[in-house]
Amino acid sequence: MERQNVTLSLSKSLLKRAKELAAREDKSLSALLKESLEEKIRSSTGYKEAMERHLKILEKGFNLGTKGHISVTREELHERR
Repeated sequence: MERQNVTLSLSKSLLKRAKELAAREDKSLSALLKESLEEKIRSSTGYKEAMERHLKILEKGFNLGTKGHISVTREELHERR
């Protein structure tokens, strides 16, 4: 896989905390940032795909066994006994 270097501008405090986190996880700062970006992209893409899949299901609808005819009224459904 072809790679390309990038330059980031981070506050000193954020950079220090990121380096500490990378050290605790026994990773380089580059590896930590790469994993974080991959996860963010994966979760964003997964959400969009799931939403599209479920919208298609809703468009198709569900067979509730009524054949389009509702045999009770709203009032009957909410009647208190």
